[in-house]
Amino acid sequence: MMHLVTSPEAWAALLTLTALEIVLGIDNVIFLSVIVSRIPAPQANRARQIGLALALVFRILLLSVLVWLIGLTAPVFSFSDYAFSWRDLILIGGGLFLIAKATHEIHAEVEAEDGEAGQKSGGSAFFWVIVQIIVIDIVFSLDSIITAIGMAQDIEIMIAAVVIACLIMYISSGPVSRFVAEHPTTKMLALAFLVLIGVALVADGFRFHIPRGYIYFAIAFSAAVEFFNVLAKRNRRKASKPSV
Repeated sequence: MMHLVTSPEAWAALLTLTALEIVLGIDNVIFLSVIVSRIPAPQANRARQIGLALALVFRILLLSVLVWLIGLTAPVFSFSDYAFSWRDLILIGGGLFLIAKATHEIHAEVEAEDGEAGQKSGGSAFFWVIVQIIVIDIVFSLDSIITAIGMAQDIEIMIAAVVIACLIMYISSGPVSRFVAEHPTTKMLALAFLVLIGVALVADGFRFHIPRGYIYFAIAFSAAVEFFNVLAKRNRRKASKPSV
């Protein structure tokens, strides 16, 4: 352990892997922000905290079973010249789930459904939110840890990077969730991001890799445009108020 503390290569690997895990965690934060927006605020905060705690737990558990995890990349069956592994099937299933969930939420927003049914049965709505968070946490954790295995050799560095990234996700998820809840157009943009991420996961499952840099650049650019749009709308509202 001490040789890692004094090794410049270990620190460089930790910083690089932590940055990568934070970027990969953006997907988790966006999904959490959208999924908890349809339940009451106190339950939303608790669901968000549970979701991020589960994200950390799943990642550390997957790191503790590296041999089994690497075995998930071995082909289990072939179809039409494609050899599918359990990892591929999990990514395809998770991607389709994300696409279906985001499409359903977009439909609800367009149809102006206010989620009254969910409000009537708060306990049931909270339970289903947690179930959906668990499903998508497993998918994102699998993708994240397989990336970590390719980036670092020492389990201690992997765990440290995952813990740091999850702490940053926890700190940032609150402001992001509030911002998404307060600005409907931002929520629609976040749902569009989830569709895009879902398509990328399905493509990965079919061994057609879409470089994540393109996706995250599109997300960052769109988010910047939306931020300036929200800022301009706020300034117009202030300017339209009669001065006293």
